[in-house]
Amino acid sequence: MNGSHSALTASFLQQAVALHQQGLLEPAQALYRQVLELDPAQFDALHLLGVIARQSGDAQTAIALISQAIAVDASQAKTHCNLGVALLDSGRADEALASHDRAIALQADYAMAWSNRGNALRKLGRPDEALLSYQRALDIQPKYAEAHCNRAIVLQDLGRYLNALGAAENALHIHDRNADAWFARGNALHCLRLLPEAVESFDRAIHLRPRWAEAYSGQGAALQRLGEFGAALDSYDRALELKPDYALAHYHRGNTLRSMGRNDDAVAAYRAALAHGDNPETIAFALASVGAGDTPAALPAEYVRSLFDQYANHFDQHLVEVLDYQTPAYLDGLIRRTVGTAGLDTLDLGCGTGLCGPYLKAYSRSLYGVDLSQQMLDKAAMRDLYDQLACDDVVAWLDGQRQAWDLAVAADVFVYIGDLAPVFNGVRGALLPGGHFCFTVEAGDGADYVLRPSNRYAHTLPYIKRLAAAHGFDILAAEPLSARQENGAPIAALAMMLRKAT
Repeated sequence: MNGSHSALTASFLQQAVALHQQGLLEPAQALYRQVLELDPAQFDALHLLGVIARQSGDAQTAIALISQAIAVDASQAKTHCNLGVALLDSGRADEALASHDRAIALQADYAMAWSNRGNALRKLGRPDEALLSYQRALDIQPKYAEAHCNRAIVLQDLGRYLNALGAAENALHIHDRNADAWFARGNALHCLRLLPEAVESFDRAIHLRPRWAEAYSGQGAALQRLGEFGAALDSYDRALELKPDYALAHYHRGNTLRSMGRNDDAVAAYRAALAHGDNPETIAFALASVGAGDTPAALPAEYVRSLFDQYANHFDQHLVEVLDYQTPAYLDGLIRRTVGTAGLDTLDLGCGTGLCGPYLKAYSRSLYGVDLSQQMLDKAAMRDLYDQLACDDVVAWLDGQRQAWDLAVAADVFVYIGDLAPVFNGVRGALLPGGHFCFTVEAGDGADYVLRPSNRYAHTLPYIKRLAAAHGFDILAAEPLSARQENGAPIAALAMMLRKAT
């Protein structure tokens, strides 16, 4: 390249960089292209044109251009870092991680590469490693707001909501106009049931990024839990104006409409969620809850797991103080009256946070708990009552047990299972001859089991009697009780004690 071309290239590049830094992407892009017409292998023009492509949402072009820049000069850490970001945008998380590792090998104190490496690890389902990577970024650059915010997102995924709140607020102390941090803070507050504060946090996120469908949906979810159904509906409607194919917003909008008694509109919302890619199993049970579909045999395992992972931190307080939950104490009395012995090997099926544990431990030689939610099991473990806790589906776990247990207890578990035949079969196999099976169901009438608008099943006593006879159980007790409060009214339930025939 002669001197005049070289000077012109340098001038165009300088102007392009200045425009790029001002956020004027189109004129900057035009000048970078002019540079490449003069010098097709100009490193900075290839790299920065790739950065603009990524900023414009064209990850594939970004990958191609930045890769060309690396072919010219592979020694620049920032180029590998930007390639990693574009690769992650395109769903190539393994390659993104490798690019960030190359950037770090070239520059060990590159905080941005460590933070972006954490993002790749999160996408790969390696949250603990992601947290270490974010922490490394923060060790290098303590006031790195984005790394604090990314850390909040992973902590939220892990159900560590209080830690997630702290990380989001750390980001906001550094940069209080960080929309992502306000959004992360809102999600954490929602899961901590600090709902008015969550609504306010989502408001702040929306103020900073007005066309953010996910923030409107998060706001709607918090308002819905507050019982402000009209305001929640407005938030979901706004989310769907911005993102009409947003399946989750359609689904939550359906839940809100159901809470308002607008079942026909709820059905339409659920069907819209399904049309836009929501889980067919989730939608099937949602439709059934408003009488618009066949009753499923059980709620989707992922729905139940997610529900109780989020519920774990305030489960005990909500049940006991808000819903007046008396079931563990009632079952304890029933067990003492009918089983009346000590030294039992006991199963606590769907043990949750272990509310039954203090009662069962008194007459159990060994006490095992099984639950689908790891977050709930973590709380149960803190009671130090259980000899073992297993994170598994109850029916799947029972399948491996053979005549090992004296007593199986399921307190308020079968509200999430409609067809109880597989459970009865599993419990029969797990119990010793003469073993006892104690459980509760919400009391239904009509069909054997129905899914109520509360997303909980109710079962009839004749259905339970038929199942008991079919699986070799004698019924020792069938007692009515008030399971809990719902909207200020008691929910009728049955407490059952069965004995396996010898």
